[in-house]
Amino acid sequence: MQFLSNLRTRLRKNLLKSNAGQGATEYILLLVVLVAVMGIFKKEILKAVNAKIGTTGASIEGFTGE
Repeated sequence: MQFLSNLRTRLRKNLLKSNAGQGATEYILLLVVLVAVMGIFKKEILKAVNAKIGTTGASIEGFTGE
């Protein structure tokens, strides 16, 4: 029984000291937040992108003279 108690104590200490997966977890959380924000503001983002594409297309047509 003492062996299991010591093992549990050592595992707990090692898990608290280990930061090996911390960077990957932060990147995953950042990606989740970014996708959520894009989902929430999807209509506004599409409106802005379509407006920029429209003005760029008009500028190109004006430049080439067609």
